[in-house]
Amino acid sequence: MNQIMKQAQEMQKKFSEMQEKIAQKEFEGVSGGGLVKVLINGQIELKQVKIDPSLINKDEVEILEDLIVAAFNEAKSKFESESQEGIS
Repeated sequence: MNQIMKQAQEMQKKFSEMQEKIAQKEFEGVSGGGLVKVLINGQIELKQVKIDPSLINKDEVEILEDLIVAAFNEAKSKFESESQEGIS
């Protein structure tokens, strides 16, 4: 029984270490062929948005909004993928 408890504690320690490492990482999402880039951290907080000036057109606001969402979702997907790899 003590061996099982020891193994469980070791697993929990490894999981906590993995969570700390991921929390310190940053993940970039890109859309529109690199015209929109977002950067999120390991807590899925948006840290930065970069928009190519060629996209700034008042008649195409919806396109820009869609590209920002797409870039964020890509960054989030990278975060989730790395999180799953750490668990496996």
